[in-house]
Amino acid sequence: MKNKMKIWLLVLFIISVTLTSYNQVSKKKKPTNVIFILTDQWRGSALGYAGNDVVQTPQLDKFSKEAVNFKNAVSVLPVCTPYRASLMTGRYPTSTGMSINDLYLPSEEYCMAEIFSEAGYNTAYLGKWHLDGHGRKNFVAPERRQGWEFWKGAECDHNYAKEHYYDNEDRTRRFWEGYSTYSIADEANRYMQEQVSEEEAFCMFVSLSTPHFPHDSAPDKYKKMYPREKLTLPDNVPDDMKEWAYKELQGYYAHCSATDKAIGDIINKAKELGIYDNSIFVFTSDHGEMMGAHGYRPWIKHLPYSEASNIPFLISYPGMEKAKGKTAEAAITTPDILPSLLSLCDIDIPESIEGYDLSDIMKDPSKDIERAALYMNPTPFGIAFPIDEYRAIRTASYTYVKTPKGPSMLFDNRKDPTQIHNLVNQKSLRKVQSRLDKAMTKELIRIGDETIKPRDHYLKKFGYYGKEQFRTDYHIANARDVKVVITPNGSFPIEE
Repeated sequence: MKNKMKIWLLVLFIISVTLTSYNQVSKKKKPTNVIFILTDQWRGSALGYAGNDVVQTPQLDKFSKEAVNFKNAVSVLPVCTPYRASLMTGRYPTSTGMSINDLYLPSEEYCMAEIFSEAGYNTAYLGKWHLDGHGRKNFVAPERRQGWEFWKGAECDHNYAKEHYYDNEDRTRRFWEGYSTYSIADEANRYMQEQVSEEEAFCMFVSLSTPHFPHDSAPDKYKKMYPREKLTLPDNVPDDMKEWAYKELQGYYAHCSATDKAIGDIINKAKELGIYDNSIFVFTSDHGEMMGAHGYRPWIKHLPYSEASNIPFLISYPGMEKAKGKTAEAAITTPDILPSLLSLCDIDIPESIEGYDLSDIMKDPSKDIERAALYMNPTPFGIAFPIDEYRAIRTASYTYVKTPKGPSMLFDNRKDPTQIHNLVNQKSLRKVQSRLDKAMTKELIRIGDETIKPRDHYLKKFGYYGKEQFRTDYHIANARDVKVVITPNGSFPIEE
């Protein structure tokens, strides 16, 4: 009898150990979801948590207390298509050739969704794509979506009352109901609901087109929140730009507040579904907006100034208690995002990626405060044609810019956040400038862009001229009127 009892106790012990081990393995193998929310033309300073006391962004202010805030995030090239190409590939525009709007991201590039799919993730893309290069209204074929499986998106559309999309493989042009930002958020919530019962993790990319112009199409409810007398402009907006800037700012902030509401709906839905704590959440933007600063009219981006290049970047991830609500001074640029996400998900980082894995800073935001982040515009186009090609470095303390002619800008980001005082080539900052120049050169050499070449070099290298002749009309003084880039595959519109 005693022997039988011992046997039963041994069996129960083995079962208990086995179940415990199974539960531990199950917990260990539980995958991390990725929910990436990208907005369009949202400058880093246009948020409550960033210190703006006019614009109302209560949902993102709340999220900032649950996330790490990278206050010195920069867009690798402050224009829609180049940023998105860099985000998807983890590579620089000088490597992919994606330095102009409305180009096709080559299928040879190894992209975000392909990497996550191979790691066993379900993938979904919702909203603006802007990487197909074959017309903003045309159907984006499945083989041109760079691995995204579930699809309710479109190349590009900023008609927020009637923004179009295509549903997976259906070539019928459909339209989001009402204010498109809200409808896309609703679709994101439906997708998450469907994924709850799935065993696999998912990577969902939500691409919202707001607060990009037109600004007068923002919901009236939010426009009423920003009467003229409530608005303020920084001291780097000259008098001849103020009237235009005030007019645009009302709708811009209204779009910001409406988009904040939509993002809050997605975050709250993830919490309701019980997947928030096991998901990486990212909120960011592709670039900013000059809004009259330094004499550049509203709608302009392209430029190295903070208004265009400095973007919001919030990230939360499972088990981040020690980093929650912290601010990272360390600068981050677009190619760094993909490898950092892969690292947080325990997915191997492909050799093709040029960005840095900054997951250590995401886990400890006090690290590497003065790291330098590289950004650029090798081929200014369209309305930005008159500006010089540039490479730029941002650190927590400084922004340094260089053109083919040499150093052109140096700003003290801490003492002069609106970048009014250009300190380039000042004797008192000779060592600082030299250090930043060396950091820039090191990064350019690393990505095979040793010298800052004229835009012609890249237009020719990547086939953006006609085969038979140089398109000199792309370079005429009246280049503001040039709206087409000629490639071996045809001509494509270059729009703002």
